[in-house]
Amino acid sequence: MGIASPTEAVTFHNVALALAAFEGTLFTRGRWDMFLEGDTTALSDEEKAGFNAFVDTGCISCHFGPDIGATMYQKAGLVKPWPNTKDRGRYEITRRGADWMVFRVPSLRNVAQTGPYFHDGSVSSLEEAVRMMARHQLGKELRDREVYLIARWLVSLTGEIPRADIELDEASRAIVTSRAAP
Repeated sequence: MGIASPTEAVTFHNVALALAAFEGTLFTRGRWDMFLEGDTTALSDEEKAGFNAFVDTGCISCHFGPDIGATMYQKAGLVKPWPNTKDRGRYEITRRGADWMVFRVPSLRNVAQTGPYFHDGSVSSLEEAVRMMARHQLGKELRDREVYLIARWLVSLTGEIPRADIELDEASRAIVTSRAAP
C-alpha cells in the first residue's frame, strides 16, 4: 500500500489509507506509560488503586496489551443483555448469528477524552461507561468508589496527541478548500 496522491479521487482505498495513518498517531504516551517504565510518582495512590480495581473487576480480560484493548472482538452484553440492540455489530456485515452484537474491543488510550461512549454514543459519562461495562460484560455491580477509582486510572491513559498529526498542512488545506468550493 502506498500513499495516495492528493489529486486522486476519494476512494474506499484512499480513505482506508488515511484512516490507518491517522490511527497510527493515536497511540500516545500517558502517565501510565511513565509508571510502567519505573516512575512510581507518575500515578497518584487513587490511580494505582483504580488499576487494581480494573484488574480485580476483570476488565483486563478484554482490555490488555500496549493499547489496553483493540486486540479482539467481543459481544456487547456478554453476561447481561446490552440495552440497545439497534446496531447489531459485526452481524450487520457477516449475517452470522455468532456475530450478533459483536464489536471490536476499543483501546482505552485517551478514553477520558473520547466520549460519548460505546458504538452508539449513548453514554456521555466515563463513570457510567465503567459501570455499564462491569454490569453487562462481567455481571458485576460496582460500588461508587470502585467506579471512581477505575475512572481515575483511565485518565492516566491520556497522552498528548501531537498537533502536527491532526492539523492540515498548507498543501492539504488548499486541496480541501478547492474541493469544498462549488
